[in-house]
Amino acid sequence: MSPPESRPTTLYQKLSHQNTVKQIDAEHVLLYIDLHILNEYTSPQAFSGIRSAGRSVFCPEAALAIVDHVNPTRDTAVDDMQDKQAAEQIRYLTKNCAEFGIEMFGLGDPRRGIEHVVAPEQGFIQPGMVVACGDSHTTTYGAFGALGFGIGTSDVEHVLCTQTVVYKLLKNMKVEISGKLSAGATSKDLIMAVIAEVGAAGAVGQAIEFGGEAIKNLSMAGRMTLCNMAMECGARAALIAPDQKTLDYLKGRPRSPSQKTFQRASNYWRSLASDAGAEFDRVVMIDASDVPPLVTFGTSPDQSVAIDARIPDPSSARTQKERDSLISALAYMDLTPGTLMTDIRVDHVFIGSCTNSRLEDLRDVARVVNGRRVADGVRALIVPGSQEVKRRAEAEGLAKTFTDAGFEWRHSGCSMCLAMNDDVLPPGARCASSTNRNFEGRQGRGARTHLMSPAMAAAAAINGKLTDIRRLGAVR
Repeated sequence: MSPPESRPTTLYQKLSHQNTVKQIDAEHVLLYIDLHILNEYTSPQAFSGIRSAGRSVFCPEAALAIVDHVNPTRDTAVDDMQDKQAAEQIRYLTKNCAEFGIEMFGLGDPRRGIEHVVAPEQGFIQPGMVVACGDSHTTTYGAFGALGFGIGTSDVEHVLCTQTVVYKLLKNMKVEISGKLSAGATSKDLIMAVIAEVGAAGAVGQAIEFGGEAIKNLSMAGRMTLCNMAMECGARAALIAPDQKTLDYLKGRPRSPSQKTFQRASNYWRSLASDAGAEFDRVVMIDASDVPPLVTFGTSPDQSVAIDARIPDPSSARTQKERDSLISALAYMDLTPGTLMTDIRVDHVFIGSCTNSRLEDLRDVARVVNGRRVADGVRALIVPGSQEVKRRAEAEGLAKTFTDAGFEWRHSGCSMCLAMNDDVLPPGARCASSTNRNFEGRQGRGARTHLMSPAMAAAAAINGKLTDIRRLGAVR
């Protein structure tokens, strides 16, 4: 395809342009996919479609399959799984990968875990790549300056057969975050603040590029959390320009470029940034120092308030639509306007998910729970994002800190992030969760979810209610 006009372009425009095979019309292109990540949940119909049409996988070496959604996080072999349909999904993925020559991290693989934790951890995700996966939180990879996005099952089949996808080009949004995070606030609070500011559908049809002092100060784990949840304000892509932190993270990882070629790759990676003067369709400005520890009270990630605030009154809503949404959310959550967030009791705590299950997250949790105990009547689970995270947490003594405090310590997997495996909340349960979605029934039919940072979830486990982490003296 011919190069774009000689005008300043955004990082998103550069990445989408360089992988465009063909311009279909003013809004759509045929986009080449550098890496296709598959899981057991969204791939079965695609493989069945390939078989029924007598087709083959075009580029199996550009695909990676990971079991993560439906598997138990206890020591359970596939043949012993209680959920026979889930077990069959895993067997079918195993069969498909063997037949079509696709690399797979199955339940017995020491590299396995949640796809959006494992792929970066192993060095598969690199700046400048275009990555597709049958999972909406593929936006996580934008933390590396890679264009990652979720696709549906029909597109999974299309990518398998052609290594391309018909792609609708996005508008460009810039989220500039200045200042430094205050005590107790984390990247999770930062993205929750962005979602509250933009709205649950405020970035639909847009790619968000994050920039500013606060972004530069974030670790790679923090950047992954930020890009992971950008999906929750409707963005189909999230990007952060790669810098030295990106390079330091990638160096020496199993699937990163070898030492011989790493410098050459680094030179290209450093060039990936929006041009000076590039135009964005919308610019949002946020001061990180104004962001407190946040907690959701409703059934959408944009319904959050500071931990020391009260549940808002629907009568104060700006529109009838917002008022109706708040009334419905509070009815489902069984909460009353004006209630202090710190007066809300919980009976379950879940720390994990592709948003917050990396080693850095678990270190934050350990600082909170060290020497303390989970409150009576609270069931608390910690599920690492990968087996590598699990091994390192155990080697550092974090796992012992958790179990001594009364937490359940599991193998890696999506677990209680979504009601698709053995870890499901019962109806009416109230959970402090480090996950990315608090939709009705997300963690179990009739269950109620409050989103927050891992450290805040740990504090809730200790006190048996939503707790201001700043009052525990365990902030970093």
